[in-house]
Amino acid sequence: LDFATVYTVAFFAVNSGKKRMRDKMQEGKPMRILAVDYGDARTGLAICDRGELLASPIGVFHSGDREAVIEEITRQMAEQKAELVVVGNPLNMNGTAGPRSELCHALADDLAEKLPCPVRMWDERSTTVTATQYLNMTDVRGKKRKNTIDAVAATIILESYLAYRKNHPGED
Repeated sequence: LDFATVYTVAFFAVNSGKKRMRDKMQEGKPMRILAVDYGDARTGLAICDRGELLASPIGVFHSGDREAVIEEITRQMAEQKAELVVVGNPLNMNGTAGPRSELCHALADDLAEKLPCPVRMWDERSTTVTATQYLNMTDVRGKKRKNTIDAVAATIILESYLAYRKNHPGED
């Protein structure tokens, strides 16, 4: 994975015991947030800085095994010191939840049981299309594209969530 390329492209572009985290979110205090673009074979991950100003890709985890994905997200959450995990919700264009959305909800439910921080779902409609457009603009093609598109999509999900938090403080 070529981190410089992923970073350049990205630049363009609830459980009991968690009361402290929930209170912090409700107060709108900035925190490190981990975003997840969950896929059948690849899962993209992105993180923001504590000031919630810059979303950056972490990379792509290559596995179709849901338990392995949960373990990797758990590891990244701890390593990155994330205080919230946002899972992309691939709703249909008409706003309804399809089979892919149900899989993402199940992943988010499993994460919420396992992680010591809150887990939120976030609308990710068209993020892969947007990520593809970014990669086209930067002339990233072939295998390199396949290895970066999910991390770019996770970064776009996170940027969208950060924009919402900035414009709607305390409404999480």
